Amino acid sequence: MEALLSQFTLLSNQACQDKNFDPSSIDDLLKLFEIEAYKSWAAMELEQEKEVKQAEVAMQQAEDYLDTVMEDAMDEFRRFEVEMERMARNELESLEKTAETARNMGNLMEKAATIASTKYMEAALNSASASMKTAWKGLSAKKVHPS
Repeated sequence: MEALLSQFTLLSNQACQDKNFDPSSIDDLLKLFEIEAYKSWAAMELEQEKEVKQAEVAMQQAEDYLDTVMEDAMDEFRRFEVEMERMARNELESLEKTAETARNMGNLMEKAATIASTKYMEAALNSASASMKTAWKGLSAKKVHPS
């Protein structure tokens, strides 16, 4: 491009000084300028496409990395979820065993209370029966031997 500018400067000076100067030589030079501008434009476009491709590759790499990180996080979450479910299941089983033990103990205590109550009632009835027999014997003995 600098060479074209240099040549343009020379032709411009020549056009100003030489009355027999052929203007078509400037037209040819302007066509060369146009060609050079298109080449520059095409080179810039190629560079831009290259940068776009690089940006796309970088974006894809970032997306791949994000996918990997997200998958790792989801795997970690799944492991955590499984562990929490296992712990909750163990805790529930422990609570169920404790509740079953307490229920069984309650049933045993109820049976023991029922047996104790029955024995107490039997003992009270036996005592009352014995007292009544003794009282009948005492009354019978007074009737047979009046004083």
